[in-house]
Amino acid sequence: MKNSEINIRDPFVLVENGKYYMYGTRAADFGRKTRGFDVYIGTDLENWSEPIEVFNSEKHGYNREVNWAPEVHKVGNSYYMLATFTKPDGLRGTYILKSESPEGEFLPHSKGSVTPDGWECLDGTLYEENGKIYCVFCHEHTQILNGTVCVVELSEDLTEVATQPIELFDAGSFIKREASESCHNVTDGPFFYKTSTGKLLMIWSTSIDDNYLQCIATSDNDSVLGKWHHLEPLFTDDGGHGMIFKGLDQKLWLTLHCPNTTLFEKPAFFEIKETGDTLKIEK
Repeated sequence: MKNSEINIRDPFVLVENGKYYMYGTRAADFGRKTRGFDVYIGTDLENWSEPIEVFNSEKHGYNREVNWAPEVHKVGNSYYMLATFTKPDGLRGTYILKSESPEGEFLPHSKGSVTPDGWECLDGTLYEENGKIYCVFCHEHTQILNGTVCVVELSEDLTEVATQPIELFDAGSFIKREASESCHNVTDGPFFYKTSTGKLLMIWSTSIDDNYLQCIATSDNDSVLGKWHHLEPLFTDDGGHGMIFKGLDQKLWLTLHCPNTTLFEKPAFFEIKETGDTLKIEK
């Protein structure tokens, strides 16, 4: 399959075993009741296998509503998938699944969601720092109007939360407007990248005037727990929820979905480079 034939949101690429493993949200009906997630396997970021199911949410009782934003991280010798599902209480949260192979089958691992009870959350990502593993996630604009990016520390076995959530920033600090019932401020898809000089960056997404943006923030002390400041966006042409990886060609790549229109979303790939303490798309 070509990228142009694949309709997914929130693409995430794991580079392992000399291959690319691409996961994403099944875009039909905006990822609602889609019964789980697939992986596409390739070696050149253009030609992919047919989708291989790696998690069946119906089988495990997770297909209550949303099946969103799977991303896979290798920790030790195992593979952990963070994904957003609708919880039994009707609110959304990030869960952790586990497999011994990037091709699955992934199985439930965490003791319920690893985002706070009573919160509407999505898009958890893992970040490891000083021997601790954190889950960074979005507290949704659908509940609080002005969406935020927050962090919790996880237990060593990645089954539960070990600390209270800390807010890192809110969308309004970038958009420079107050949120209201008629005009929410969105936070989506945080992902971390550390530059060759040790600068810690977070890419994340928001929407302004129906245009989806891939944004960048930087930590003042290069820690996930630092104060975050916004830089010039990385991509501004109705695409986002991206992540960054080093390819088999040793180049640095950004993948995101574009456009942000249901049933038209495709995985897109852009070579990027470090320029000082930020990132730019190669022209």
